[in-house]
Amino acid sequence: MRNMAGMMKKMHDMQGRLKAMQGDLSNKEFTAIVGSGVVSATVTGNGKLAKLKLGRDALDPADTEMLEDMICLATNNALQKAAEEKTKMMNDITGGLPLPPGFNLPF
Repeated sequence: MRNMAGMMKKMHDMQGRLKAMQGDLSNKEFTAIVGSGVVSATVTGNGKLAKLKLGRDALDPADTEMLEDMICLATNNALQKAAEEKTKMMNDITGGLPLPPGFNLPF
């Protein structure tokens, strides 16, 4: 029974660390720049688009499709950076062990 109490304490500690990680991630920003600086997208660690910057060269009314593609690419690249940071932080907390099936984090 002593092992069970120790395991419960570890789970409680991990839960606190996960909550702190969630707060840390939501305060971090991740930026990706595409098209030689034409489009810059910044997202938060919890996946919200925080900033979108367009260079003057991006504003070509004859080629809106290219601008749309660059916005998508920059945003997806920034989201990928955020996901990589989340994975790194999770590995630090769990020691690289995968989470149990069905155990989803709220972010």
